[in-house]
Amino acid sequence: MGSESPVGRPGTCFTNMIHDTITKYHAAVATIAGAIELFETVGMPARGLSVRTRAEYSSDLREFSRFLENAGFSQLGELSRHHLQAFQAHLDRRGLRPSSCRRKTQTLKVFCRFLKQEGIHASNIASELIPPRVPAREPRFLSEVEYKELLRACSYHPRDSALIELLLQTGMRLSEVASLTWKDIELPAKVTADPDNAGFARILRKGGKTAQVPLNHKVCRALQNWQQARRTRRGAEHPAVFLSKYGQPMSKRAIQETVAKYLTVVGITGASVHTLRHTMATHHIARGTDLKTMQETLGHANLATTALYVSLAKQAQRKALQEHAL
Repeated sequence: MGSESPVGRPGTCFTNMIHDTITKYHAAVATIAGAIELFETVGMPARGLSVRTRAEYSSDLREFSRFLENAGFSQLGELSRHHLQAFQAHLDRRGLRPSSCRRKTQTLKVFCRFLKQEGIHASNIASELIPPRVPAREPRFLSEVEYKELLRACSYHPRDSALIELLLQTGMRLSEVASLTWKDIELPAKVTADPDNAGFARILRKGGKTAQVPLNHKVCRALQNWQQARRTRRGAEHPAVFLSKYGQPMSKRAIQETVAKYLTVVGITGASVHTLRHTMATHHIARGTDLKTMQETLGHANLATTALYVSLAKQAQRKALQEHAL
């Protein structure tokens, strides 16, 4: 008790400890390397960053520190926006991808904001730093040959066949599929290719809106086969449409892994669950489905977003002419 004064006020020992901590704190950030270490030990944990993001931030900042040291700068007080821009130019000369340069610039902005917030640097010197623009990549879609191979690969597994047919035939998002229950599904009494005999799925769109998506005869038949097969499976009474082998609803991660497994089996690279959404939209537009119908089916708020698939549809047509050469 001797180290504390009455009414809980800190005593001499406690005050000295605080003083020593503050002194060590400011001494550690006299250099750029020290500031980076402080950001790693204090700034990153306070922000709850993922392990991967922490590793990327540390790598980027240490690369920045080496660049400055090679240029003869090591003191934090010397750091200015000029040094940040010089580092950006250095990255550009190295020929790094725009996405990598953008990430490293973002790291600098987070780091400099931390220095300003902690009172370590007088101003946020990265506040006006402009990240490089990353050119938009065209969405990956599967050719007709690829998606038919994918469907054949999963055709012997009722659940996986229904899952991939649903993704491919409707263009649903991963989250929409993962949340489906049998109450959301309406299948016709008898599945036929009659245009007036389609099924429906009620899904929850972005923003909380409910939509009704048509289910064609191919996905209806696949769902019907899965519905029959799961009656003898564990968790058959569960309302979720897609169940794991343990009888629990398939998570989004499990769905991703299932699709990835079959993509690997048939040797399709650079594709994912979302690729099936792009595939559905691209081939429908290539075959004449109008943009307004595709906009409503995909749940796009803006028709311009759907119109991006027009150029992809032309690519699909060229691929089809090659693949089906007479």
